Amino acid sequence: MRVGIDVLLADPARVSALCSARVGLLAHPASVTRELVHALDGLLELGVRPRLLYGPEHGYAGGAQDMAHVGDDRDPRTGARVVSLYGESFERLSPRRDELADIDLLVVDLQDVGARYYTFVWTALLALRACASAGVRVILLDRPNPIDGVTVEGRPHEELRLRSFVGLEPVPIRHGKTYGEIVVDRARVEGIADALEVVPVEAWDRARCSDAWDRPFVLPSPNMPTLDTAIVYPGGCLIEATNLSEGRGTTRPFELVGAPWIDGQRLASELHATGLAGFRARPASFLPTFQKHAGRACGGVQIHVVDRAAFRPVATYLALLALSRAQEPSRFGLRTEPYEYVDPSDAEALDLLCGTTATRRALMGGATWREVVATVCD
Repeated sequence: MRVGIDVLLADPARVSALCSARVGLLAHPASVTRELVHALDGLLELGVRPRLLYGPEHGYAGGAQDMAHVGDDRDPRTGARVVSLYGESFERLSPRRDELADIDLLVVDLQDVGARYYTFVWTALLALRACASAGVRVILLDRPNPIDGVTVEGRPHEELRLRSFVGLEPVPIRHGKTYGEIVVDRARVEGIADALEVVPVEAWDRARCSDAWDRPFVLPSPNMPTLDTAIVYPGGCLIEATNLSEGRGTTRPFELVGAPWIDGQRLASELHATGLAGFRARPASFLPTFQKHAGRACGGVQIHVVDRAAFRPVATYLALLALSRAQEPSRFGLRTEPYEYVDPSDAEALDLLCGTTATRRALMGGATWREVVATVCD
């Protein structure tokens, strides 16, 4: 299998065109070749010297935590300006026209993980919109979906007002596509496909996860360290909208879930009693080192996926939320801080993630786990 950057660097005609252009690069640490050579190094080796570097959420260097605003910088090796596309306002999620005046072609190489909340696909789409408006061409180097390109779970958004940086356009929660496929679909709808060239993945078996690719999984963000993380993430990200810890500050983010008041034995037993398949919930205690409940012992569970084909992450974690709330309704709560540039007074985080208000209303109204799951899953 060859991903977009592998195909691009092996194509003399494409490389020649890049050499004669004023090039920008939107990338992060997972933008690597089969041999783990970063896209920038691969371009430099062939004589392409980008004038401008863009970084998505977590930064071009990939070290910033979730929702941590990143400033601009300078690349120490090339001297190129590094512009953050994750600043202090929604407007700074898109390249500015004055920046784009320095280039006539933007190369985009980002690794998505198959859930609509993961923001890199929306960074790519916003960059395309800005480039199309400024007369800058975009070459998007596609990468396969690490949790397979077949399985779909969770409905698209119901309400226009609930679209945000964790779901800019209506796609299923687990969408089963590559980020390039989503961007090209939107480009056609919006009439900007002429500004876009997608370099597709070659020889990808869509039914296989990334451990079948014969190449390492490179963490695309600080709390996405392994394929195991990516597999649970379409459900695990929902925990961010609550006062439960999603395991940030541990070595197993999104697999570990809990809070100081959660009885892990009870939660594991009740999760297994749902009949949802493909996982085992192991009672666990953990001590987050940062973010929610930092330094406090949490009870909860670790979700171990034992059958990927049967596992339904969205349904499983929605059931987990309903069962957790049932344990301590007075202590369970929803996020009260702004979430991805949206204030709770405008839309609550759980509504943004689920694409509907029905899930929050069912959950906080004491609905059964089945009723909560049914709000977004068929």
